[in-house]
Amino acid sequence: MDMLHQRSARQAWGVRAAWLLLALVAALYCGWRFAGPSPLQTNLLALLPATEADPVAERAVDTLASALGDRTVFLVTSNDDAHAKAAAKQLGAALQKSGAFGSVTAELPPFDLAQIAALYMPYRFGLLAPADRAALAGGAAGALGTTLRDTLAQRIYSPLRGGLTTPLADDPFGWLERWLGGLPLATSNLEVEDNLLVAHRGASTGVLIVATLPGSAYETKTQHAVHAALAQSESALREAFPDVSVARTGAVFYAESARSASEHEVHLIGVASLCGIALLMMWVFRSPRLLLLGFVSTALGIVCALAATLLVFGKLHLLTLVFGASLIGEAVDYSIQYFVVYLGAQRNWDARCGARAVRPALTVALLTSLLGYAILMWVPFPALKQIACFAMVGIVTAYASVLWLLPALLTRAPRRSRQRVFARSARLLTLWHRTIGGQRAWFVAALLLIVAIPGWLRLTSDDDIHLLIQRDPSLVAQEDKVRDAVGVDNSAQFFVVRGDTPEAVLQRAEALGAKLDALNGTTNQVGSYQSVTQFVPSAKQQSEDRALLAQHVFNDPAALRATLLQAGFKDEVADAWLAAYAQPQPPLSVERWLAAPWSQPYRHLWLGEVDSATRAYAAVVIPQRVTPHNEPALIALAQGLPGVAFVDKAASVSKLFGAYRVDSGWWLGGALTLVLVLLTVRYAPKQVPSRDVPQKVPLWHRVRGGIATTLPVLLAVGVTLAVFGYAGVPLNLFNWLALMLVLGVGANYAVFLREGCLRADADADLGAVWTGVLLSAATTLLSFGMLGMSGMPVLKSFGATLALGIAVSVLLAPIGMPSESRRAA
Repeated sequence: MDMLHQRSARQAWGVRAAWLLLALVAALYCGWRFAGPSPLQTNLLALLPATEADPVAERAVDTLASALGDRTVFLVTSNDDAHAKAAAKQLGAALQKSGAFGSVTAELPPFDLAQIAALYMPYRFGLLAPADRAALAGGAAGALGTTLRDTLAQRIYSPLRGGLTTPLADDPFGWLERWLGGLPLATSNLEVEDNLLVAHRGASTGVLIVATLPGSAYETKTQHAVHAALAQSESALREAFPDVSVARTGAVFYAESARSASEHEVHLIGVASLCGIALLMMWVFRSPRLLLLGFVSTALGIVCALAATLLVFGKLHLLTLVFGASLIGEAVDYSIQYFVVYLGAQRNWDARCGARAVRPALTVALLTSLLGYAILMWVPFPALKQIACFAMVGIVTAYASVLWLLPALLTRAPRRSRQRVFARSARLLTLWHRTIGGQRAWFVAALLLIVAIPGWLRLTSDDDIHLLIQRDPSLVAQEDKVRDAVGVDNSAQFFVVRGDTPEAVLQRAEALGAKLDALNGTTNQVGSYQSVTQFVPSAKQQSEDRALLAQHVFNDPAALRATLLQAGFKDEVADAWLAAYAQPQPPLSVERWLAAPWSQPYRHLWLGEVDSATRAYAAVVIPQRVTPHNEPALIALAQGLPGVAFVDKAASVSKLFGAYRVDSGWWLGGALTLVLVLLTVRYAPKQVPSRDVPQKVPLWHRVRGGIATTLPVLLAVGVTLAVFGYAGVPLNLFNWLALMLVLGVGANYAVFLREGCLRADADADLGAVWTGVLLSAATTLLSFGMLGMSGMPVLKSFGATLALGIAVSVLLAPIGMPSESRRAA
């Protein structure tokens, strides 16, 4: 016996050492990941799946998000013009000095507009404004000569011109100057005053400051630096200029707000769940030791889940972290079931026998839970895949720790008995089972069905992505203020134009531009738009413009020279201009334009080569104003042009939400069927005892156990949907996905009770099982119920659905128990 005891002790120490090693490895890996660049992901776009059928369109979304994500804008406003400008200069200098920004532009650096004209000057004979093109193409030969003389005279004797100008000797007829006037360099309400970008609205003056970040807006380090720099700079600004207000917008502020809110919720949900679970377990078990062991099992599950998620995905989204805090209530369920067996055994406790006793119940419960979470892995939402991975690893680890670690730690018999509590629980269970179980179960099911049907008929849905991603209202108000001052309405909807060559992309973009110009004469007008072809016309268009000049202007060089000389041009100037035309230049290319430093603010319009295998190229065209009224016309316009697609990320995600919401109903039905099959196989008797010869079990008797055990969670799903219908709460995809987890978690309670009936030797033992079930449900409700109070609409939908479904599941769980007569048999 002593040798056997020593061997058992060595095995126990070996198990403890193995789990300790696993915990250390997982904890060290998590610590290492968090010690470097933060792995937390605060980018809201990371929540969303790839929605565009065309991968080029999806890349365009990422490119624009990246281009705009590292840009931060401040608007300094005051009713005193001088104060607004002085405050803007002070704020810009303070932000630049802080080192939190890569660059800060308050006062515009000296810039010679001639640099822009200099880029286009060699290509001027292929650049015609639409009005000049129409005049040249539509004029008769004689009338055109008169028009050219009039244009030349107006160009020579016109008053001083502003904006982009060209030398008279290089552009005598002003064609290039008028073409330059059409560049979308100033598509906003801003004006340049005292080297500042200023917007006047009523009596107020707003001065714009543009800053770029040194790193990603979603890095915690960057967020902290920006927050600290802005807090200090604004404090000094308020002291110097009390009448000045500062509005700000940028991805870094939304990311910092989301991170702070999520960290607060992690602490709130985690601490509240831990405290509530600790109080419940102490009230029931009256054992600090069991409380500690329960949390050891839960902590192992969460640490391993965190390490596995970081290892698989590389990043951890805040949504996953908040959800992980709520996993405490579910992970502790397995240890609770082990503890009730431990306390029920009293002096006859054997750790290995206890593990064998709960293994069937925990295994079936684990499989149903894994089924619910595994379905989330199939949904193409990155955050949901992370949540599924986190939860699956966590509950598998908790399950394994209960079966192997807890028996190695809980070797001594309990010092005190909870038989009185278990006996009272058994009496309560018996009374409740007699009320809703047995033959009455079908009456209860029918009654609930009758009550639920009107609620189902009132169900509605709302898949709008904006309802699921909550943004800080104060930041939204500040962003709207900046948008109103700048005058730019749209950056979320745009066209993607693709082609096999850059030239094909430019030609298609020009065709799209012509269609948009035509829309501006209708009720579907979009205002101005930004396109790379406004900066670089296609080679075809440049060639046609040059051909137009050749046909109508340079067709008689001698007469043209005489016209120039008659207007007062010197011989050498006229000859130089004519010689410049005679030396053909290759057309202006996108690469040449991109190489110009001043093109930087507009480079996001050109995506370039997006697929090296097929050598596909793409560009984006951004209309200024997209409304629900004109959007159908824009979609139809894109569908009528080859290689053009209209992209509305929010609408695409909302549409995808709706499609998956419908599909999730089928997934839920399939999952319920799988659970029914699993439980039927588990609880189907092979034969019934007979006094003479064993008889085969009729089909109804073989499936009755599985149906009875599945019925509580099936009714819970139905009641939950009915409540949402009666309450007028529209359903979204996340409500349906939460019902998957109601199935996975809620089915456990009926399983625990039925498994308890299979192994219970007395009512007190069954009372212990029911106590464990109620305690498990209470801890799970506490954790998931906290999600219902989350500020994240996605988690709120999850939490409310889970809490309601699990509450109904545990109340109806006794339906799954066999009747007292069959238990006695």
